[in-house]
Amino acid sequence: MKTLKQFFKFSFVIASLALVACSGPSRPKIAEVNLPQVLQDVQTSWTAQVGPIDFPMVVAAQNNTVALANAQGVVSVLSASTGKVMSRLELKERLSAGVGSDGQQVAVVTLNGDLVVAANGKEQWRSNLNSGSFTPPLVAGGRVFVLTSDRSVLAFDAQTGKKLWQQQRPGDPLVLKNPGVLMPFKNTLLVGLSGRLVGMDPDSGLIRWETAIATPRGTNDVERLVDLVGPADRVGDVVCVRAFQSQVGCVDAQRGQALWTRASVGERGIDGNEKLVIAPLANGVVQVWNRSTGERVWDTERLKYHQLGTPLLTPRGILISDHGGWLYLLSLADGALLNRIKLSGDELVGPPVQAGSTYVVVTRQGAVTGLQIP
Repeated sequence: MKTLKQFFKFSFVIASLALVACSGPSRPKIAEVNLPQVLQDVQTSWTAQVGPIDFPMVVAAQNNTVALANAQGVVSVLSASTGKVMSRLELKERLSAGVGSDGQQVAVVTLNGDLVVAANGKEQWRSNLNSGSFTPPLVAGGRVFVLTSDRSVLAFDAQTGKKLWQQQRPGDPLVLKNPGVLMPFKNTLLVGLSGRLVGMDPDSGLIRWETAIATPRGTNDVERLVDLVGPADRVGDVVCVRAFQSQVGCVDAQRGQALWTRASVGERGIDGNEKLVIAPLANGVVQVWNRSTGERVWDTERLKYHQLGTPLLTPRGILISDHGGWLYLLSLADGALLNRIKLSGDELVGPPVQAGSTYVVVTRQGAVTGLQIP
């Protein structure tokens, strides 16, 4: 059996191979994005610095706070209104996944495979998972749920750390070093297992339903890799999600039935609202689908060949970043460029998040910015 360190190394190599295999030749030179006129104001409310981040961190937004962590294992909770540090925990060990939070407790996974749960800047308990994880833990309903890299799903009592159940799905031998799908839906736990969205009983781990978003194809393990990529997007009973480099689809999570799937070659998660699903492609084209029917609404090549991050849909437009350190605001109507902002860093870690009335973005260099879109 592989050691945890060997498993992480294996997972990282596979993720790199998959990206190389799917991306093909080097990208053409990108054209400069011109902004003749600012059509929607975007204001910086505050900035903060939390230190460099070297793992697939996702910012947890709850109420008017955001929780995040850096490469040195420092977990911070900030006020989304002011950027002020409300609590801080120095684990002094590297992390592989985080941050999960319900607004009271925060949860991360260390590089050694320990699930750590804290509150008010103090560690409450930890439990070794016997496997790695790249997906932020889910803290909900008095429990902490974890999706590990060997496709196990575990549930713990949030107060005591007692393991409540564990379910493992035999799957493909390869995994992505990317956050997967782990989210609540009413009284059901939604989990991405390989190319399938699975509804589980949160009390027992029993599977209630599962729906295929994509199926493995190809002649080798790299070509057959079909993990679901987080974040997924939920509006009402409909959950929409991306399968890595293959499909985008929406599922009625109440009935566990697929509504539609469409070919979409992308690496990042998606976002949407009650009408639209926003899904950028790996080549920088931004696609927008009708949430109900799966019909294409519009697409734009304005950012073609840019390496785009995960989008965030706001009432004033679509926030999306590129690896050059720019944050763009695109029109919901047709993808027209409304504004762009140069960030203090080259790449966002995780997607932008909304906490209260503030939009928060974090770069790999640890620069945190709170934005207002009036």
